[in-house]
Amino acid sequence: MSKQSIWRGVIPAITTPFTDDGKVDHAFLARHARIMLDAGCTGIVPLGSLGEGATLGFDEKVAIMRTLVEALDGAPVIPGIAALSTDEAVRLARAAKAVGCAGLMVLPPYVYSTDWREMGAHVSAVIAATDLPCMLYNNPLAYKTDFSPGQLAALAAEYPNVQAVKESSGDVRRIAGLKALIGDRLEILVGVDDIIVESLQMGATGWIAGMVNAFPKESVELFERASQPGGVEATAELYAWFLPTLRMDTVPKFVQLIKLAQEVAGLGSERVRAPRLVLEGAEREAALREIRAAVANRPGR
Repeated sequence: MSKQSIWRGVIPAITTPFTDDGKVDHAFLARHARIMLDAGCTGIVPLGSLGEGATLGFDEKVAIMRTLVEALDGAPVIPGIAALSTDEAVRLARAAKAVGCAGLMVLPPYVYSTDWREMGAHVSAVIAATDLPCMLYNNPLAYKTDFSPGQLAALAAEYPNVQAVKESSGDVRRIAGLKALIGDRLEILVGVDDIIVESLQMGATGWIAGMVNAFPKESVELFERASQPGGVEATAELYAWFLPTLRMDTVPKFVQLIKLAQEVAGLGSERVRAPRLVLEGAEREAALREIRAAVANRPGR
């Protein structure tokens, strides 16, 4: 599968649905993923931070990958590969290859953050574990590990299957910095919802999106408009409508907020896995006001 076909367009960081008794709801997961593709999304990224990957066991992760591969009939499934240990991350990467995933989103290890020598060794082991195309995930706010443009360039030079980076530092200057260093060697995807228009103007070509789980059609429309010449002007009204909910992707309780938006929009349940708890009280009411306003005033109504 070519670099362009995997890494372009809107790719949901899909949430993990749970049943009343806390198990993964595979039937809804498959249905939800198909809804995303029917709206124009180009692939699915499970097992990321929005997918509550840190709360899922190894076997649960493999089962989720298998469900999505079987449900999506060839559309790319690109799981997040993260674990407490390098050994487990390598085993997960190999399992992803075995069940038919199209690529990997390679994360730093959970919890442990250190220097480039150790982080570089960790991600190198995961990248080398299979021949699958890989996207490196740079999210220093969440994982306390910041892959600089130079470090990303070094990995791209050593490993031909490193094809993309999910840039979630929140600093759109990183896009220009990386392009100045290595040109178009890596596809650059945005991992922060509320800077998507700005990032596309700087040269990003894909969006690993969060609030798409609740508003898939609007997310695809925003991306498509913003990707055209004059994108800032073309998206002005739509972006203004979307920004209050897109900003929910950037706060500590983004999982709870996006799942709540899914429930209000009729595309899922707000159930989360502990230690997360569903929102309540004034925090919940404030979120509901924004979400309900978005649903009531969504474009095309």
